[in-house]
Amino acid sequence: MNVLFLTLVEINSIDERGIYQDLLRKFVTEGHNVTVVTPVERRKKVATNLKEVGNVKLLQVKTLNIQKTNIIEKGIGTLAIEYQYLVAIKKYLSDTKFDLVLYSTPPITFYKVIHFIKKRDKAFAYLLLKDIFPQNAVDMKMIKTGSLLHKMFVKKEKQLYQISDAIGCMSKANVDFVLQHNPEIKTEKVEVNPNSIEPNFIDYSDNEKNAIRAKYNIPFDKKILVYGGNLGKPQGLDFLLETIEIIAIENIFYLIVGNGTEFDKIEKWFSNHNPKNAKLIQSLPKKDYDLLLGACDIGLIFLHKDFSIPNFPSRLLSYLEMKMPVIAATDVNSDIGKVIEEANCGVWVVTGEIGKMKEAIKKCLDNIEVMGEQAKNLLKKDYMVDVSYQKISNRLK
Repeated sequence: MNVLFLTLVEINSIDERGIYQDLLRKFVTEGHNVTVVTPVERRKKVATNLKEVGNVKLLQVKTLNIQKTNIIEKGIGTLAIEYQYLVAIKKYLSDTKFDLVLYSTPPITFYKVIHFIKKRDKAFAYLLLKDIFPQNAVDMKMIKTGSLLHKMFVKKEKQLYQISDAIGCMSKANVDFVLQHNPEIKTEKVEVNPNSIEPNFIDYSDNEKNAIRAKYNIPFDKKILVYGGNLGKPQGLDFLLETIEIIAIENIFYLIVGNGTEFDKIEKWFSNHNPKNAKLIQSLPKKDYDLLLGACDIGLIFLHKDFSIPNFPSRLLSYLEMKMPVIAATDVNSDIGKVIEEANCGVWVVTGEIGKMKEAIKKCLDNIEVMGEQAKNLLKKDYMVDVSYQKISNRLK
């Protein structure tokens, strides 16, 4: 089977680790031919090109800068990418007939590309819904409900849902949200197809843990509560900083590792407050980050309190992989807290409830080993890449 994967994520090789790379490797392992269409931003000065390695083709499409750039270029670049992908596919992939086209949100602007492949090749179209846009932008007050921009994006969102033969959502709450707000979609077309990975379980000795902590100047004698990932407005990180400031339990140390639009704000907070119980590290390469994560004890997830959409952050999988208890401080609509509590591998707190946060930390500290083992069990049960692959395969049957 020939599989086409469309993404805004920059993928240089499917041998990298990540929710998309792991899934694509699974397709290759099962004998399928995979073609990835991925952006290469203009700042890199690389022309559109097609590479081929084994059963994988990599079509890098030159785009405007769409990450870590100003809002105008990002907006224009995101809208232009549909046309750029379509031109590149017609030029470089005209002789390949695809059986399956896979794509994820963001963005919601691949409609014309998918329509072209479906019409040309009679391909099955499967949407991996990772982001509910534009509602998430409305929640963050980036777009006004009813505005011209909002109406345009809602139209594109509905077109994407309509052209998709199946929609895989990250959780049950996501399925319910999509069907509730898009009653025109047939129920049987939508299913739970969660973020999934091919795990690399790490078992460090105490000496190995201490060596890693020494490298990053992290205390040996404290339990490390780690937040890793995007540092942006959607994460509601004011509550993380409040937690560091107010919950100064003697035997814990907070570690923040990441980058994003709020990094400068957080760095300034650290400079002004100079907390003795916390450390901020700018983002690390994936391999280094995984090694550091394995030397920590409890994973932290934060989401902004104003979200009406049920976000389900993929960083959960990294924590489960490292056999960590998880504390999720989220809005009331996300069901990630329900998932970890039902699996007995973590505690859910409503964003802003500092008293409950303190109770959650103490509960996880008291049950680190038991919850850690349950975290591993949850990953093996629900979030292995085999699960996602099988759900997509079943749709094609």
